[in-house]
Amino acid sequence: MAKAKKVPTFDDVLATLGGEKFDVSPATEGSNRASGAYRVSKDGCAAEIAPSTEKHTPVRLLARAGWVLNGEISRIVDRGYQKFLQTSMMEIPATADHLRTLHHFNEQLKEALGALILYNEALGTTSDMYVYDRVKGRD
Repeated sequence: MAKAKKVPTFDDVLATLGGEKFDVSPATEGSNRASGAYRVSKDGCAAEIAPSTEKHTPVRLLARAGWVLNGEISRIVDRGYQKFLQTSMMEIPATADHLRTLHHFNEQLKEALGALILYNEALGTTSDMYVYDRVKGRD
């Protein structure tokens, strides 16, 4: 008979992240996040997490991992020919180094959180939004 896996507490997860050399700090007030939210960052990338109310998951992901531009976590937008890092104020083309670093950050974060790693996400960086010119305006 298999043993039940012990679910770590949110404090255990924060300690694990600190031990993995992640910078863990309270989320900014202006981000309108839930109380107890933390920004986890490393190598220019960041995500925001908070304690979960669910029994089997100690952590809730508030903001997906992204590259940090001017203090804001960017989203990856795929336009078919190029991926872009987009925030509310700016948009820059994503380089291979950006995507490689972000993919590595995601892997390390999910491993530290004990989160489920999906096959398609393990192959490479996935985009938050897909916008293709050729299909714009089609039903």
